[in-house]
Amino acid sequence: MIEQEQQLVEQGLRYCGVDEAGAGPLCGDVVAAAVVLDPARPIEGLNDSKKLTEKRREALYDEILAKAADFAIARSTVEEIDDINILNARMLAMTRAVEGLGDKPEHALIDGNKLPELDMDATAIIKGDSQVMAIAAASILAKVTRDREMLEMEEQYPGYGFAKHKGYGTKAHLEALQALGPCAIHRRSYAPVKKLLLESE
Repeated sequence: MIEQEQQLVEQGLRYCGVDEAGAGPLCGDVVAAAVVLDPARPIEGLNDSKKLTEKRREALYDEILAKAADFAIARSTVEEIDDINILNARMLAMTRAVEGLGDKPEHALIDGNKLPELDMDATAIIKGDSQVMAIAAASILAKVTRDREMLEMEEQYPGYGFAKHKGYGTKAHLEALQALGPCAIHRRSYAPVKKLLLESE
């Protein structure tokens, strides 16, 4: 347990971990989660969602929903990302996730080096998703939620390969984008999409 978290535990403060998924992809919403873990119901194997296999993430997702003292999942839409930029959209999604918790915690531990606007004390922790279990849990909820949505988008917008690359700018995605043009869930402000739109004017 890192020092910042240890202090909260020693002071008996209720805290949540907060993280988001989907800043890098060229399409889809950015999804955030806030999680308050229950010390009486530990969850084994929590880690940064990117370091886990898809199968392990899915299993932990269900366990977090079953055992967490509280959790909330929120988002910023593609339109908001294009309107206020990805950094602000990420912060907004995290604010919404914390506000979605049923019983307001006294402190929030946030993954990264920036803090969203919150009406409580908060600490930004770089690489928090691999150091704080509650942040790791939030990273898993956010990533699994977003990945599942990309599977649904595969059916809605076939041909882009969303199920495989989850919206990231892979070679296959860029080739599909070139061939098919952007669809409704592509982020207009992201360079490869913006470039195509300018070329088609």
